[in-house]
Amino acid sequence: MTNDKTTSLFERFDQRPTLYSYLLLALYFFINAAINASSVWMEHSRDSGSGLQLWEPIVWEYSSAISTLLLFPLLFWWFNRYPLQLSSIRRQLLAHLLGSLLFSVLHVSLMVAMRELVYHWQGGNYNFGPVMREFFYEYRKDAWGYLSFLLGYQLVLFVYSRIKGEAHQLDNAEDSGTMPLGKAPEHFLVKKLDKEFLIRTDDIEWLEASGNYVNLHSKGRIYPLRATLSNTLTQLSSKGFSRIHRSLAVNHHVIDSISYDSSGDGDILLKSGQQLALSRRYKDAFRAALQPD
Repeated sequence: MTNDKTTSLFERFDQRPTLYSYLLLALYFFINAAINASSVWMEHSRDSGSGLQLWEPIVWEYSSAISTLLLFPLLFWWFNRYPLQLSSIRRQLLAHLLGSLLFSVLHVSLMVAMRELVYHWQGGNYNFGPVMREFFYEYRKDAWGYLSFLLGYQLVLFVYSRIKGEAHQLDNAEDSGTMPLGKAPEHFLVKKLDKEFLIRTDDIEWLEASGNYVNLHSKGRIYPLRATLSNTLTQLSSKGFSRIHRSLAVNHHVIDSISYDSSGDGDILLKSGQQLALSRRYKDAFRAALQPD
């Protein structure tokens, strides 16, 4: 099957989502910490009177990065417990305000503890400063980080579920015979407005390409199908469908009349009263398809 590799990839990720997520997060935070530490060191090195040692900005940045990574299991659990929704907004605001405060308290506590240990090991003393003032300073950054993590987490879940769902739809289409592997499908299962509709092929009057979708026009309604116009026509050619324009195809059985103009283009009038453009590029093939064998 053409999508075996894609399906296998999703299955492997589903088996170890935490591991793969942590590897990506660790890579990002460690690179970011290295960049920030080098920036701090370069700024201080411009001042000849600065007594800052190279290991200090490294400790500052990596203690923050490691602390954040240690707290991600708690964050993921909290995000799953209180996902972003259009309902219960007040409850969500309170939950995520509390979550950001708790995240900041734990992040600062772990970060300072790590710095105290390293400074003590180096024979020095780490001075965090006035607790309330410094915590407010850190909370501003932690709150923004919390919001970024929350939005990023929800976005990744949404995109991943869409990609995974589309891959599974392609697999199911192949298994059910709706891909161009032989007999034309008798119907299409189309999702629209959180509902699924079973559209009979014979009821489709015309098709219209729209980006990554094909709009199926049936009984005055439009149903978006995730497919290309070319692929859909390959499936429906034996059902009496022909392409009449770069972005249009029509069911022969619903045609009322055809007219042509001097340029070679034309118009197709359907029994429903809908008029479609006939491009001269597809005119000959379309007329040939209308002729009896």
